[in-house]
Amino acid sequence: MASLPLAPATSPASRLSRAAGRGRRKTLTAYLFLTPFLVLFCVFVVAPIITGLWVSLHDWNPLLPRQPFVGLQNYIELFTPGSLTSGDFWESMRATAIFTIASVPFLLVVPFALAVLLHQKLKGGTVFRAIFFAPYVLGVAVIGVIWKFLLDPQSGTLNKVLGAMGLPDSIPWTVDVPWVWISLVGVTVWWTMGFNTVILLAGMQGIGSELYDAAAVDGAGVWRKLTGVTLPGLRPVFMFITTTSILASANMFGQSFLITAGAPGDESRTAIMYIADQGLKQSQMGAASAMSYILFACLAVISVINFRLQRERS
Repeated sequence: MASLPLAPATSPASRLSRAAGRGRRKTLTAYLFLTPFLVLFCVFVVAPIITGLWVSLHDWNPLLPRQPFVGLQNYIELFTPGSLTSGDFWESMRATAIFTIASVPFLLVVPFALAVLLHQKLKGGTVFRAIFFAPYVLGVAVIGVIWKFLLDPQSGTLNKVLGAMGLPDSIPWTVDVPWVWISLVGVTVWWTMGFNTVILLAGMQGIGSELYDAAAVDGAGVWRKLTGVTLPGLRPVFMFITTTSILASANMFGQSFLITAGAPGDESRTAIMYIADQGLKQSQMGAASAMSYILFACLAVISVINFRLQRERS
């Protein structure tokens, strides 16, 4: 009986070659799927970054026929006391810092408290989640118009309600400090706390129930479970929402522009408001671009510090 011919043995080199070919095809496929995003990213992120940096190195006024190159002069003027832009810019940065420092703790603590409550098995929990998240879907223009009407010192609804309750009814919510900061922080927390609440709630649902059961076996009460299980389990989530809250607060524009208009004086005029005024109203695009990159550098440093601190704690 004739024996069947044996199949030739596959050499290690050929197997490696086929594996490399499959790897290249998978890489090519991945890049093909990423191509639309990469194109949009380059057009709407990379290109504006490069263009803005180029503009910041010029005395760029779109109303003039020429935009002469000035190098780092726009940046130098921001750090030169007495220059046209230095004083006002750093005043706006101070206002931005005040708002950020005042708002971020509330944007962490209030959503965390709400997430803890909503994480309990309560009747109507889904309805309450929708109620707390609802303001977040509104645009800043809507929020600004509503709260400007409610907080108006002369005819605002809030002062009328306070007067009906026998409380002071002439509080200058939008025209004097510190009331302007209380108003802006309160409105911002009310408007955006739903987002952080949902993120924290999702993080809590990702913590295994066996950890709480083990803590209960060890005799841990509600507070011990909160500090020993919930908070450590939410550390990556807190890192995320802390960074996003800092960045969002530092870029605050609409609330101040619509509710206080920077009042009193320029006390609540934030950096973004001043940059927009210089670039769009005064047509000083070069100086405005330089201010934007200074603000970006400050936020980048703060974000790196925050990530390092959170990493060390973990």
